[in-house]
Amino acid sequence: MPQITRPPLLRPGVLNGVRVVVAGGDGDGIAPACAALGARTAVLDADLLDEAATIAAAEALEGADVLVCDAGAGFRAAGGTPAGLQRALQCAWNATRSVVNAAQRPAGGGVVVLIAPRPGEGPEAGAARAALANLARTTSVEWARFGVRVVALWPGDRTGDVVVADLVCYLASPAGGYFSGCVLELGAAADSSGSS
Repeated sequence: MPQITRPPLLRPGVLNGVRVVVAGGDGDGIAPACAALGARTAVLDADLLDEAATIAAAEALEGADVLVCDAGAGFRAAGGTPAGLQRALQCAWNATRSVVNAAQRPAGGGVVVLIAPRPGEGPEAGAARAALANLARTTSVEWARFGVRVVALWPGDRTGDVVVADLVCYLASPAGGYFSGCVLELGAAADSSGSS
């Protein structure tokens, strides 16, 4: 059977000069995908459960046009239990608030992408997904006056890392500028091979 290749979602260079910060894990290949399109990438290097350390790390950044917070990483680290739910939400809130206050509000805007755990990652995954959707909706309204957009991304159980990275790149690009306060749900059609 011949190998099926997909055309690129975005043109090369579309993220030239965009500063993308990844928090809460390796970002499932998000940083390399953004860098391949011209973005400058960094990691929010802090224990996200430590509010003071997270604020200090955000203040040390050289700007952040896009924050990608992988709340699913914190959820998985605690085994998808109620403790994982608390960890995921605390990490997401600390990273989001710190980067928005230190880099995005002063610069006049940016985008925050909150990546939720997959539904099959534990009994509390649904609660984590709902809480991140609520965080995206409420903060997008509160921070709209600062030009900050917040979007929640819900990967499916079979959603490939490439698909997640492509969607993050799209949201970071000018084409994604219309999305704020919403949930983008990736279902079973986006399988683990990265094709959709």
